[in-house]
Amino acid sequence: MDAAIPVWMYIVGFPLLLGPLVTVHELGHYLVGRLFGVQAEAFSIGFGRELAGYTDRRGTRWKLSLLPLGGYVQFKGDMNPASAPDRRSPAAPAPVRDGTFQNAELWQRTLIVAAGPATNILVTLAIFAGFFMAVGKPVALAPERQLTVAAFSPASPAQAAGMAVGDRIVAIDGKPMRDFRELQDAVMLYPGKRLAVTVERDGARRTLAVTAASHELKDRFGNVSRIGLLGVQSAGSGFAFERQGPFTSMALAARYSVDIVRMMVTGVGQIATGERSVKELGGPIKIAKYSGEQLSLGPLAFINFVALISLNLAFINLLPIPGLDGGHLAFYAAEAIRRKPVGPRGLELAYRSGIALVLMLMLFVTFNDLVSLIG
Repeated sequence: MDAAIPVWMYIVGFPLLLGPLVTVHELGHYLVGRLFGVQAEAFSIGFGRELAGYTDRRGTRWKLSLLPLGGYVQFKGDMNPASAPDRRSPAAPAPVRDGTFQNAELWQRTLIVAAGPATNILVTLAIFAGFFMAVGKPVALAPERQLTVAAFSPASPAQAAGMAVGDRIVAIDGKPMRDFRELQDAVMLYPGKRLAVTVERDGARRTLAVTAASHELKDRFGNVSRIGLLGVQSAGSGFAFERQGPFTSMALAARYSVDIVRMMVTGVGQIATGERSVKELGGPIKIAKYSGEQLSLGPLAFINFVALISLNLAFINLLPIPGLDGGHLAFYAAEAIRRKPVGPRGLELAYRSGIALVLMLMLFVTFNDLVSLIG
């Protein structure tokens, strides 16, 4: 049965999630820009019409805007909030150009743009490291028994492929497995995929071709996800949590974050190739829904969700799409190779195309969200 959540949790959860993440992202741009002497004309949380704001002594307009779906820092010399360069700026006299974004060195512009996603990544690492220090790292109580097959589920694809009770799973597609959690992670992203599962039986190893079952998993809130399963039961799946020191926690947080990014890349690739439905894509409405649900589970669940969304924001912003941070970085890479900036006509065409692509994607995922909610 789907869990009922008070409406106020949805209303509070979304701004509590997105507001701080957008703020720290834009603060990354702003602080590094200020370090290099670039003047910020506007710092906005949200887009569209200004709801409230003030102008500081440096001339920066700090404001809260109508649409709470992001934010921006508009530097001097930017033509618009997407940081498209103002073509009039390079032609202006030197005193007028002083403090403009386009007048900064290439490496400085690169660092200013990269600072936003980098700040989101740092937030994610800090949260995960905090969990490893306060809660602990999950450690398998009996790794050998965890990977030993105790039983099979009905219609188990592993049993159909020739696996037997007592077999010990040692690798998936050549990657060694250390515990049952790692085994689940190696299979769950690949429903319907043929996997090479290496097992140890009577001291000898053999590799079985197992097609992972496609299983729809429904959580307590009614959200459905499609995962891959082998259909095996572990002989001992217990875990204990061991608290870690700060340096070990940061290393574990980095490794965990890299694993999540790999999952995101895999998921995007599966959608692009048709292995997964585009219906699995979500937008602001779905994020708002999940934020309320995670808030209802308590502060730890919500903070963990904040870390995941922060990493997602960094990942999306680093995509090489004009209008996003990754698009700017791609142009700077081209500038470094060509030893001169991309021409104004090419820039304008790229920015228009990129923003149109982003808007179309936003409309599509919002439509997906609405259909999902109605369904």
